[in-house]
Amino acid sequence: MNYAFAHPRPHGLVLADAIPGARARDGALVVAGAALTALLAQIAVHVPGSPVPVTGQTLAVGLVGATLGARRGASSLLVYLLAGLLLPVYADGSSGVDVLWGPSGGYLIGFVIAAAVVGRMAELGRDRRIVTAFAAFVVGQAIVFACGLVGLKLAVDGTWGWTIHNGFTIFLFGGLVKAVVGAAVLPSAWHLVRGRGPDARLG
Repeated sequence: MNYAFAHPRPHGLVLADAIPGARARDGALVVAGAALTALLAQIAVHVPGSPVPVTGQTLAVGLVGATLGARRGASSLLVYLLAGLLLPVYADGSSGVDVLWGPSGGYLIGFVIAAAVVGRMAELGRDRRIVTAFAAFVVGQAIVFACGLVGLKLAVDGTWGWTIHNGFTIFLFGGLVKAVVGAAVLPSAWHLVRGRGPDARLG
């Protein structure tokens, strides 16, 4: 068995490291992660009373962070954040600096931080078991919501009660569903990679 898989903490390796290559691979994966986030951003459901839509973005943030690791994951979400200043890649095809100053701005900034934290947890092997992968996704979404609530409060100037309800409470169930999806996908992906046998490559 490849030592990288046998060791409980394989030197910070993540799923992306199973792909051969170095700089070219990393660049492609960073762009791909940003593209995935942009794609899932277009899955947007508007909730009555809230200026922030339910989207697939937080699922993408967790998957990108865990798959790429802290540095590449954060870089990927930063690319997405910057791309949205010019391209219609934010939720509902929106773009521009006004979005960052609007109700959704804090969430977008939180994506970068969350990807880094989830990525670091993946580097520590937390994405290889269902329970710890679920916990990593919950932590990542908690970071997104924390940043998002601050941004929403500043943008709308509502009460904290209104802000928490319309920026967190009504999204809680969906967030847990996304964490369950992540907890199922990531350990399964690791199982497939390990199944490649002794010639499986990381790094």
